[in-house]
Amino acid sequence: MDAGRRDAADLGRSLCIITGASRGLGWALSMVLAPRLMPGSHLVLVARSGGRLQQLEARLLEESPGTGGQVRLSRVEADLSREEGLQRVLDTVTSTEGAPPDRLLLINNAGSLGDLSKFVIDFTQPAEVSNYMTLNFTSCMCLTASLLKAFPKRENFHRTVVNISSLCAAQPFKSWSLYCSGKAAREMMFRVLAAEEPDVRVLNYAPGPLDTDMQKQARLETADSELRQTFLTMHQEGRLINCHDSAQKLVNILIRDDFPSGAHIDYYDQ
Repeated sequence: MDAGRRDAADLGRSLCIITGASRGLGWALSMVLAPRLMPGSHLVLVARSGGRLQQLEARLLEESPGTGGQVRLSRVEADLSREEGLQRVLDTVTSTEGAPPDRLLLINNAGSLGDLSKFVIDFTQPAEVSNYMTLNFTSCMCLTASLLKAFPKRENFHRTVVNISSLCAAQPFKSWSLYCSGKAAREMMFRVLAAEEPDVRVLNYAPGPLDTDMQKQARLETADSELRQTFLTMHQEGRLINCHDSAQKLVNILIRDDFPSGAHIDYYDQ
C-alpha cells in the first residue's frame, strides 16, 4: 500500500460535515481532510456563502482529484440559524447512496464574533442577544442533535463531534461578551453530550489565534483598547497561527483518537 493510500485510510469511509467551510479554518479543514477520506466517503461543506463554496470545491477538485469522484462532495448553502437551513443539511447527508459510512464526523466550525464595539452594559435589546445565540449556539446544538438522531449508534460505527472552541470559552475578554458567552455555552453543551452519550467521541478544540478575516475584524472593532492592542501586536510580530497548521493539528488529534471524550484541547497543548 502506497503512502497516499495509507493517508486516505486514516479516517476511513466517512460522512464528514464541516460548517463554516467557506473561509478561514473551515476552508483549511476541508483541504486537509479531503485526502484523508477513503473512497466511498461523503464530504459535506456547509456555509452561508454559495460563491465561496464554489471556489472551495474548485480548489479541492484541483488539489485532491479523488474528491468528487471516489469521494462524494456536496456543497450546502445554508443559514443554520433557520430551520430550513438545518433541514437542507439533513436532506443532503441522508441522501447518501451506497453502503452506510463507517464514521460520522461533524465539525461545528460556523460562528461569528458579534458586536465587539459594545460592553455588557450596552446590550439592552433582547433581540440582538437572542439572534447572536441562535446563530452561534442554538443552531450548533440542533444540528448536532439532528445528525446524531439521523445516524444512531450501531455496531462498528464511529461517531465523532468536534466543537471549534476558544480560549474565550474559559476566560473573559472585555468587550467580547457575546463571543465569550456563546463559546462557553457551546463547550458546556458538548461536555454534557459526552456525559450523556458515551459512544460518541466529543472534542472541544481551540485552534489558537488564527490569521483570518475574523482576526482582522477583532483588530479593527474591539472596544477594549488593551485587548485591541494585544491583537495588533500579535499581527505585527507574526504571532498569529496559519489556518492550515491548526487544521492539521486537529486532524492529527482526531486520527490518534486518544483524548478523553468531552476534553478541551488547545492548539498549543500538543
